[in-house]
Amino acid sequence: MNRAALPHPDPEALAALGPADLSRALDERVEAAWGLCREVHPHLPIPRVWLDLRGQCAGQAHFGRGGLRFNPVLYAENRLDFLVEVVPHEMAHWLVHHLEDGRRARPHGREWQTVMRRLFGLPPRTTHRFDTGRASPAPHRYVCGCREHGFTPRRHALASQGRRYRCRKCAQTLVYRGDSAFENAR
Repeated sequence: MNRAALPHPDPEALAALGPADLSRALDERVEAAWGLCREVHPHLPIPRVWLDLRGQCAGQAHFGRGGLRFNPVLYAENRLDFLVEVVPHEMAHWLVHHLEDGRRARPHGREWQTVMRRLFGLPPRTTHRFDTGRASPAPHRYVCGCREHGFTPRRHALASQGRRYRCRKCAQTLVYRGDSAFENAR
């Protein structure tokens, strides 16, 4: 099955939604994805939904809290792609976790990939391509041979403790250049 299993939302209708309606649209999409998952696992509990995730992450299946967390800034800025890709991605995690051996499965392993392809009809991508500038301020400047990178306080602390990071484009080790109004200068 290589078709999108969930109906595609109307982009113009999504663009016109205010915050409360946008939140409701997310809840409805999660419920639709959950209904699809229940065809495979009839006893799958419905996840609670929170719009409280911050940083660069678009979504998270949080088993301890019993639900799915989503980034409100990334959702507001990427409405269609968020509902089409991120909700099924997190719901696939939710389903796999609740399968018999799901707790032992790798987060983006074979089981998760199978759910993405066969149940949701989507390629099993592990990362999004959203602009995270407004969702995740990164005030610590690092440079490589090709550009400047902004680090979050958490990543900067790890780098200060000795963790090394490399640029994905030029493969050079990133070097700290100080704190500044990096985000304001963009």
